[in-house]
Amino acid sequence: SDTSVNPDEAVASGAAIQAGILGGEVKDLLLLDVIPLSLGLETLGGIYTKVIERNTTIPTSRSQMYSTAVDGQTSVEIHVLQGERAMVKDNKSLGKFLLKGIPPAPRGVPQIEVNFDIDANGILKVKALDLGTGREQSIEISNTGGLNEAEIQRMQKEAEIYAEQDIQQQKLAELRNQADTLLYNYEATIKEHGDFIDEELATELEESYGQLKQVLVNSETENNYDQLNQQIEEFRQKLFALGETLYDRSGGEKIESPEKEKIPQLPQDSEITEEDTLEQETLEQETNTSIDSNQTKKEATSVKVEESTEEPESEFGKNPFL
Repeated sequence: SDTSVNPDEAVASGAAIQAGILGGEVKDLLLLDVIPLSLGLETLGGIYTKVIERNTTIPTSRSQMYSTAVDGQTSVEIHVLQGERAMVKDNKSLGKFLLKGIPPAPRGVPQIEVNFDIDANGILKVKALDLGTGREQSIEISNTGGLNEAEIQRMQKEAEIYAEQDIQQQKLAELRNQADTLLYNYEATIKEHGDFIDEELATELEESYGQLKQVLVNSETENNYDQLNQQIEEFRQKLFALGETLYDRSGGEKIESPEKEKIPQLPQDSEITEEDTLEQETLEQETNTSIDSNQTKKEATSVKVEESTEEPESEFGKNPFL
């Protein structure tokens, strides 16, 4: 059976209500078009991160800040989805595009702003901008048809039925991301300060590091949330001890907790993580790259990419990394 969905069925629903108003069948009703299903992105760990919640009136615009998930990552794939489920695999893919030319840097350093903008006609435009270089890419999703009420209700009902299961999957994915961050921070610390750690603590750290890494690998094929959570806490305590040792040697103050990555990460070529949502009154109408896709219920999305030959300039001139 056909289960394809469209990004702006809300406009069709609004048109039906408007027809009722004009026909005198509906009275005393303020007409507002809304999106029936949330729109969002794929983020690190296969998590679906909502950017615009369902029932939001249109036109509207939202932005979120992201970063890279891998050291030296020079591109990110922006995967746009529609739906209410917690994991990417259970939602409807609307389109993908790549933002390239990100200068190599440690993960979490680049800042990528992703903007969702829906106009009054229900056309969705998603733009990704690397704040460091000014490079940007975008996708425009316009539909030739609309979701029917049955399709909307089916997707909403599935979100309710599988809510508890989805929460468990999301919690495990988020815990995996947390474990990965701790391992990364430890590796970076050892690389820089390994010579200052006494042998006993170094042995304990390596043992705990290996245990966490193995449990993390196991979590790819089994739901071991409790075990992974326990291993994370044990390793975190070891990192606290490491931090205290390093600060004592340097005469500094003790640290309360390991530093957290403050900006969500965009997985390499297919993943992302999120930060704060910013509402925007207007959206700048500049586009270096666009992807137009027309999607019907029985036809696959066709994508056309056109890249600008112009390179963005900052107040310091053209970026030397580009």
